[in-house]
Amino acid sequence: QVQVVESGGGLVQPGGSLRLACAPSASIFSIDAMGWYRQAPGKQRELVADITSSGSTNYADSVKGRFVISRDNAKNTVYLQMNSLKPEDTAVYYCNVRGTKYFTTSKVDLWGQGTQVTVSS
Repeated sequence: QVQVVESGGGLVQPGGSLRLACAPSASIFSIDAMGWYRQAPGKQRELVADITSSGSTNYADSVKGRFVISRDNAKNTVYLQMNSLKPEDTAVYYCNVRGTKYFTTSKVDLWGQGTQVTVSS
């Protein structure tokens, strides 16, 4: 069973940085897009950033200029570099992987278990 593995969460002070990483545990599909979402208690899940296989990126307005999403196609890994972190960034961050099974048109939509990011002094 393919799993999405996330890493990099933790506790940081305001103004600090963290880098999240995410990759599927197997390569039975080609990745069409990868992204990061976050959800704080009592709030809706929101898109933070995503990136397509061609390199096109999208960011939430709240993180533009502070976060950078990137990917390594050879490793099927996506990264989220988070800089100038604010307390408002505190949330569980979830990795999302969308792809197409090899030699088919069947789609997959996978989610990681989430990694906690806490920004506090």
